[in-house]
Amino acid sequence: MTQPAARPTGRSRSTGRKSVTPASGQLDPEGASPKTPKATKPRTKAAARPKLAVVAAKGAAPTAAATTIPARRTADKDLPLREDIRFLGRLLGDCVREQEGDAAFDLVETIRQTAVRFRRENDRAAGTELDRLLKRLSRDQTNSVVRAFSYFSHLANIAEDQHHNRRRRVHALAGSPPQPGSLSRALQAIDAAGVTGKQLREFLDDALIMPVLTAHPTEVQRKSILDAEREIARLLAERDLPMTTRERDHNTAQLRARVTTLWQTRMLRNTRLMVVDEIENALSYYRTTFLQGIPRLMAELEEDIAEVFPRRSKTGATPAPLAPFLQMGSWIGGDRDGNPNVTAETLEHAARQQATLLFDWYLDELHALGAELPLSSLMVDASPELLALAEASPDHSEHRADEPYRRALIGMYARLAATSQLLTGHVAQRHPVADVAPYENAEAFAADVQIVVDSLRTHHGEALARGRVDALVRAIAVFGFHLASIDMRQVSDVHEAVIAELFATAGIESDYAALPEARKLELLLAELRQPRLLTLPWHDYSEQTRSELAIFAMARDLRARYGARIARNYIISHTETLSDLIEVMLLQKEAGMLRGTLGSKTDPARMELMVIPLFETIEDLRNAAGIMESLLDLPGFDSVIAHHGVEQEVMLGYSDSNKDGGFLTSNWELYKAELALVKLFEERRVKLRLFHGRGGTVGRGGGPTYQAILSQPPGTVNGQIRLTEQGEIINSKFANAEIGRRNLETVIAATLEASLLPTQNAPKDLATFEGVMQQLSDHAFSAYRDLVYETPGFKDYFFATTPITEIADLNLGSRPASRKLMDKKHRRIEDLRAIPWGFSWGQCRLLLPGWFGFGSAVQALLDAAPDEKSRKATVATLKRMVKSWPFFSTLLSNMDMVLAKTDLAVASRYAGLCEDTALRKAVFSRISAEWHLTSDMLGLITGRQERLADNPLLARSIKNRFAYLDPLNHLQVELLKRYRAGKDGDDVRVRRGIHLTINGVAAGLRNSG
Repeated sequence: MTQPAARPTGRSRSTGRKSVTPASGQLDPEGASPKTPKATKPRTKAAARPKLAVVAAKGAAPTAAATTIPARRTADKDLPLREDIRFLGRLLGDCVREQEGDAAFDLVETIRQTAVRFRRENDRAAGTELDRLLKRLSRDQTNSVVRAFSYFSHLANIAEDQHHNRRRRVHALAGSPPQPGSLSRALQAIDAAGVTGKQLREFLDDALIMPVLTAHPTEVQRKSILDAEREIARLLAERDLPMTTRERDHNTAQLRARVTTLWQTRMLRNTRLMVVDEIENALSYYRTTFLQGIPRLMAELEEDIAEVFPRRSKTGATPAPLAPFLQMGSWIGGDRDGNPNVTAETLEHAARQQATLLFDWYLDELHALGAELPLSSLMVDASPELLALAEASPDHSEHRADEPYRRALIGMYARLAATSQLLTGHVAQRHPVADVAPYENAEAFAADVQIVVDSLRTHHGEALARGRVDALVRAIAVFGFHLASIDMRQVSDVHEAVIAELFATAGIESDYAALPEARKLELLLAELRQPRLLTLPWHDYSEQTRSELAIFAMARDLRARYGARIARNYIISHTETLSDLIEVMLLQKEAGMLRGTLGSKTDPARMELMVIPLFETIEDLRNAAGIMESLLDLPGFDSVIAHHGVEQEVMLGYSDSNKDGGFLTSNWELYKAELALVKLFEERRVKLRLFHGRGGTVGRGGGPTYQAILSQPPGTVNGQIRLTEQGEIINSKFANAEIGRRNLETVIAATLEASLLPTQNAPKDLATFEGVMQQLSDHAFSAYRDLVYETPGFKDYFFATTPITEIADLNLGSRPASRKLMDKKHRRIEDLRAIPWGFSWGQCRLLLPGWFGFGSAVQALLDAAPDEKSRKATVATLKRMVKSWPFFSTLLSNMDMVLAKTDLAVASRYAGLCEDTALRKAVFSRISAEWHLTSDMLGLITGRQERLADNPLLARSIKNRFAYLDPLNHLQVELLKRYRAGKDGDDVRVRRGIHLTINGVAAGLRNSG
């Protein structure tokens, strides 16, 4: 946020007088606070300024492309990143001074420099001074300071993303070996393992990789802010290109304008985010990344396969395009678990908005193709199919009589516009030349586009066929007319209540919910065999039952309208028994989505929506294989499985299992559940697809996706994987098109390696390692449960020392922070959603769900050793586990990152919010002791005492952010004190200040939700 060394004279808002701004310190993400350089002789004021600041003052702030000599870039590959951060910081500093005045800028700079001294120079006096500065801020000053530091975190994130893109390009230009996580590296490894190109293509024909975008109650960014930041990212990327002085000045001016846009845009929402807003937010990533990125990635994969596995057919023809194994999913608009705002109307709106965006994009692509293909039949022939398509076109202009491709495309545009209006009610921006019949389905549209491709390829137009039209063919295969599959989800308790009402109304059973499991199954299966419906057409059911039945009816209608892929999965949260699954099968029957009869040979059962259990708690994970075995053993269920391609999906919940049993036990129970499920499904010869409910934080299954997939137990991937992407993680992964493409590539590469190179996941001592892991899990579970669920007063400590109450009050997402309304007397940790639970621990810089219990577990293991020799052997085993077991090494790597982001000194300030002194000391001392023990035990196992020793770039990034997070955390604590004490408690500015700090800390941590 530093100001350039010199500025034109201007009128200060604070004084109203003209003034000349003196040079301020340089924003240095590596070094300490600014110091005046030494000089051996007097210099002029201009000469004394750092060169970077002089260039910035001329409106051409440098980046690597402009000012860094090649030798320095080679010697310091992170220099361009630091220069970008300095540059954006200067623009922000300019903006603060211009918008808020000299006094506000000087205050922000003083706080920044003091925080830097405190954090990077370990200056305790600076810490005291920082605390004094922040406590004396007025409400208006507080909001300005919070916004300045928050936006710096946002801008630093943009600079880091640009640097990642820059480094990948540098590697590519230098001809460096393929990087881990790249498709090239994965294919080379697969080739070296003896897999043939034919086997690879057959594997991909049956594969399904699906990121699933979800909304949740800790999404802190407004779409308006995201749009401005995307533009800043685009403009920053431009600065790596050769530019004239005027072009660079123009770029700087545009960036300055966009930073000003950020400052003048309200960072927070005035009203709670609605589901329709979440739908629109998610769709913006399709425009930015997915619609163009996925077809491009598929084409690049084909090129890489052709290079690594050169193969032509006997006729010399190009191999068929890869199957659309990479597809998109969404929960937004279909996830009703704890969200009363999601209804049948919401589901329909989500589907319609998805289709509207998709049709608009298709129509734009057809229009662009018309401009690209003015090919004349006087110059080149076309296929009979293309000519027939042109003849059928309503375009009869004599000007295009010899342009069959354009005429064909105009006809296709007219049909697609008619389809769009029929399915969405949306009228195309460019009106078609005539009214024609719409396409029956996406396959018919794809067939017409394929005619264009085939004609070009067989008539000297291969170069043209490889461009936009080929990408359009791939896009249709991936997105159809639906864009993304919308999953429906509801908690099992609601299904039980609906079935209970239906049974009671029909006179079948008056109290279904109170029945034992065996009797429930008896009633459900008997009803499934009945040819009649259970619902009575004229009965007035409860609002909940009407709403639930309407969802199923809407899903049926949407499948008929947009194709079967729009709605194909139904997820049951808190699946605890077989009846939880059968209840949803019966509800599908009531909506006409289950036809036939279970066990019938003449009319076997077919079910449109796959019923997918979600196993969330530790106990649920342990029971997962048994419940699925009962489902597969169900008489007649084999026909249901066959209808779904002899495959069944199971979802595993990382968030709730962690909140229930802690980080270590959650990961271990997920691992064991996956192995048990694989064994069961292999025995039954049914394909298993695991759906990983990962969150942003490590405590919720987060962490690098590539390592996460590779660390899965052997046999659990097999080309089938779905995984959730949530909240600000969606923004960090997919807001930038190139970053998004890289993240998608990483998922594909990891899936290929985990599926086709299974031996890498099976160390020789696996049985020994698993035994040790079980002991660690048992000890960690005991330590975690003892703190969170068995310590008297811990619930009160958590609510007092984290901003959980204020998070629930913030207009973050459409879903409440708890499944149940909680007042102060009745609130429980058990009822709190896992997402705000983890988010709150991130805000107070403890990140407890990502590490607590590990230190105690290792210590207990070592204490159990009878002598020093056995103790050393245990340590040696743990060291081998890190080196040769991907599951364990990834576990510790993620925990290492979380420990690096934890700050006990900052957390102690939050502990001070607990007014019960005895409780505060008891709980915080335990947490602090466990953190130190965990850090020590991690160092003992890895041999590295410093955090992130094997990832210095991330270590520096986290270290650099701390100085800018400290003021936000300090202010958040101060504001929480004022607000909760009733001091200015009715002032909306204090409340807004708290919410601004929540936004800023989340941005600084990046994966906090």
